[in-house]
Amino acid sequence: MAAGSARCCATSCWLACRLAYRLAYEHGFGLQLLMNDINSSLESLNSACNMQSDTDTVPLLQNGQHASNQPAASGSRSQQPQASPKQKVQRSQPVHILPIRRLQEEDQFRTSSLPAIPNPFPELGPGSPPVVPPSSLPPPPSQPPTKQDVKVFSEDGTSKVVEILTDMTSRDLCQLLVYKSHCVDDNSWTLVEHHPQLGLERCLEDHEIVVQVESTMPNESKFLFRKNYAKYEFFKNPMNFFPDQMVTWCQPPNGNQAQLLQNFLNTSNCPEIQGFLQVKEVGRKSWKKLYVCLRRSGLYYSTKGTSKEPRHLQLLADLEESSIFYLINGKKQYNAPNDYGMCIKPNKAKVEMKELRLLCAEDEQIRTCWMTAFRLLKYGMLLYQNYRIPQQRKALLSPFNTPVRSVSENSLVAMDFSGQTGRVIDNPAEAQSAALEEGHAWRKRSTRMNILSSQSPLHPSTLNSVIHRTQHWFHGRISREESHRIIKQQGLVDGLFLLRDSQSNPKAFVLTLCHHQKIKNFQILPCEDDGQTFFTLDDGNTKFSDLIQLVDFYQLNKGVLPCKLKHHCIRVAL
Repeated sequence: MAAGSARCCATSCWLACRLAYRLAYEHGFGLQLLMNDINSSLESLNSACNMQSDTDTVPLLQNGQHASNQPAASGSRSQQPQASPKQKVQRSQPVHILPIRRLQEEDQFRTSSLPAIPNPFPELGPGSPPVVPPSSLPPPPSQPPTKQDVKVFSEDGTSKVVEILTDMTSRDLCQLLVYKSHCVDDNSWTLVEHHPQLGLERCLEDHEIVVQVESTMPNESKFLFRKNYAKYEFFKNPMNFFPDQMVTWCQPPNGNQAQLLQNFLNTSNCPEIQGFLQVKEVGRKSWKKLYVCLRRSGLYYSTKGTSKEPRHLQLLADLEESSIFYLINGKKQYNAPNDYGMCIKPNKAKVEMKELRLLCAEDEQIRTCWMTAFRLLKYGMLLYQNYRIPQQRKALLSPFNTPVRSVSENSLVAMDFSGQTGRVIDNPAEAQSAALEEGHAWRKRSTRMNILSSQSPLHPSTLNSVIHRTQHWFHGRISREESHRIIKQQGLVDGLFLLRDSQSNPKAFVLTLCHHQKIKNFQILPCEDDGQTFFTLDDGNTKFSDLIQLVDFYQLNKGVLPCKLKHHCIRVAL
């Protein structure tokens, strides 16, 4: 019994020592101090076990029975022979076990049977316990994001309910919608906050949280999925963006584009935007022309002419808790003096009319200047990071986006199938001549098919006159005003265009093009030559068999247009 107790005590002590060593190793306690305490505890335990063995232990006989300390009974016939000293079983005594030596032997066994693995954390050794500063500790885990349904509408009235996380940004949702709609992701898609009752709308910034924005929208408001090519136009052409008379620079850029960007993004020396705006008076239908100054601290108006002294400036709107919107139909709804209206609205669901700050600029360029300056002064460097993220991602993926010809295309050769068996044309001149003959034969076949289809009663119009209706840039039978509205919604940038049916000539088409923030219309007329119908934009000097060829040509050549065709207006059905 005593031997078993001693072995149990020794095993427990060894396990306790091993556990203590592991704790000291992981948590950086004083190892030497801990080992001294363990040794002293083991010595006291050994002495106690020795005292117990002297009083309670009984020697074992050969038959495995315990020998009795009491004298034998007098009536017993004979006494059992006493066991010789050699036949006595020796009891095991408690042995002082060194845990360090035991662990070293165990480590030697492991290293001898397993390949050597370097210690990836040498600073966690017993000689140098780790010291973790409080600042480097990770923050406590926050509540994980949940899922929520968001309904998004397209320009044609269709909608889609998308399940998103509560921390999803506007950029992430746009990329998700692009993926689901099978569109081309050219970083010009945006989410629009639309308020039909107030007649307001704005494009969400890429970093804004969709769920947070939705919480500040009334029930009748909705999100629109739309293109906006002018979202970061300022970072592309900053020198021609702001008129000189509207900006007061702390440090003149002197024609330096980088300096101009630095002036707007630097929080210490931001420029001021000043000029006259038509401001709607609170509680009245009338508008008043005031001298307005936009700073990082807010939008102010002067009570005395063009004075910008502090005693003459009154706060008109705050930038931090507000957002700037376009007025959709300002003339009809708010009696605005023109169509270049904007509104500064507080970021909350229930907004009274007296809290809206309605403004009107003189033209589209001045309105764009004010709205862009509002975004720059409010978001600053964050807005520039939103612009740079797609550029950096495009630069990283550019080697993978370049079209690479396959092996089969690189191994193509010219063939002649005029005989019974085909043969490879080795002569380059003969191969070029065969290609020209094939091209002429293809044109003759296409002309013959056009004549047959035009004479057939089942095909009143040729394929060339209807093939453009499958293109995204063709918007069908819409009015002149509707085409201008689409151009304005998708950004007044140079080269933005669409094609539509002409309202005055049923056989003609109209090209609507934006140049220098102005919208121009060019009529495309049909003309006949050798019995074929062509389309021209310059009175027959340049002819095209269909509108797809016309658009492809003017995307590469300026021709009679003020600029090349660069971006096309598109409507996607969700």
